Amino acid sequence: MTSSSTAVRPTSLRRIAFATIIGTTIEWYDFFIYATSAGLVFAQLFFQPAGKEIALLLSFATVGISFLFRPLGAFLAGHFGDILGRRAMLVATLVLMGAATTLIGVLPTYAQIGIAAPVLLLLLRILQGLSAGGEWGGAVLMAVEHAPADRRGRAGSWPQLGVPLGFLLASGMTALMTGVVSPGEAYLQWGWRVPFLVSVVLIVVGFLIRRSVSESPVFAEIAKRGKQERLPIITLFARHWYLVLLAALVFVGNGTLGYMTTGGFLNNYAINVQSLDTTSVLLAAVFAAVVWFFSTLLAGYLADVIGRRRTFLIGFGIQAIVVFPAFWLVDAGGLPGLYVALLLISTGLGLTYGPLAAWYAEIFPASVRFSGVSITYAVGAVLGGAFAPMIAQMLLDATGATAAVSAYLLTATLLGAAATVCLRDRRGIPLGPDHEAEQASGATIFTPRETAGVFAETR
Repeated sequence: MTSSSTAVRPTSLRRIAFATIIGTTIEWYDFFIYATSAGLVFAQLFFQPAGKEIALLLSFATVGISFLFRPLGAFLAGHFGDILGRRAMLVATLVLMGAATTLIGVLPTYAQIGIAAPVLLLLLRILQGLSAGGEWGGAVLMAVEHAPADRRGRAGSWPQLGVPLGFLLASGMTALMTGVVSPGEAYLQWGWRVPFLVSVVLIVVGFLIRRSVSESPVFAEIAKRGKQERLPIITLFARHWYLVLLAALVFVGNGTLGYMTTGGFLNNYAINVQSLDTTSVLLAAVFAAVVWFFSTLLAGYLADVIGRRRTFLIGFGIQAIVVFPAFWLVDAGGLPGLYVALLLISTGLGLTYGPLAAWYAEIFPASVRFSGVSITYAVGAVLGGAFAPMIAQMLLDATGATAAVSAYLLTATLLGAAATVCLRDRRGIPLGPDHEAEQASGATIFTPRETAGVFAETR
């Protein structure tokens, strides 16, 4: 088997694209609706006795704590995904995320049940973290392993589009509730619950769609030959630990800046520090999600044309340029400044997110690929996005200015760029189980490439 998908029909590819986009959108809608609410209502409803500033930090901390459980979700989904298949894990993680999100929508507040309220909120957020840790790897492998070699970048961007789409839906739904359906006190009383309860409908749709797609051809071939690793995670860390670390640092460069917007910090800063209207800020977040969507789509195309690494470096260059001006624009320009800042941020984010799926899939050998992709993404999320909103809030509280926040974001961006330079572009490498030796060699600039010339040259 020399290709992951040469026999896959165009209609099947379209069905897979639709299933991965829809499913990932629903997953990340659930995840982001929590982060959006954390900056708007959770401090008041679940952590109020701690005082305003501490309550906000605790609210942002619950956003981050869930990331600590994403590696566990990645370990579990990776292990069973490499043994049982990609599709089963996609369905399981979707159901888990939807159940946790819906339960948050009916959760009593601190005023109603006391300390049990924030404890239960945290437990449900942990379940969201477990689901998010396992979902992404399955979605990207279903897309990339079905795709022809020359279209993997574009195919890998399909599930990536679910992140800005999920953010768009979360921001749009919250804007609808704060601005139209339940403005003012009504939003605090009951309006915030509606976006969480909507998840139960979305989850049924996503479940039916994901059940309709076929298993990845790479895993189907592995299973047919009985070549599943008995302990894929042990094999991964014994032979490829350095790839996990470097590829995770690449994602750190994206995730740290990304969670300034999706994690609620920038929204909270614009609303509570610059006194901008809540609904107007949420509509600006919708605009950011649209820009992020199209820049991610562009990045998938560029990854196939100029390579994964070059596309990443362009994106990191944009990020490095904008991290200081972004806050200056919000400070001096009000709402128009916020739109410009989000335009710049979202462009850089898309270029450093769109190629990620294809590049991760091409880094790891077929037998441990689900574990490698999932765990690397989860580790990168913990090191980068997990506590970024909380760290940024602490820096802002300690210094009273955004320069320290921008310096923190610049450091993460440069770290991601440095890790990007250390990895080779593997565009065109065969993904099937017949090429395990080739896949296991030469993924970094520090290791020799035993099969030079078999796939596209290093870029």
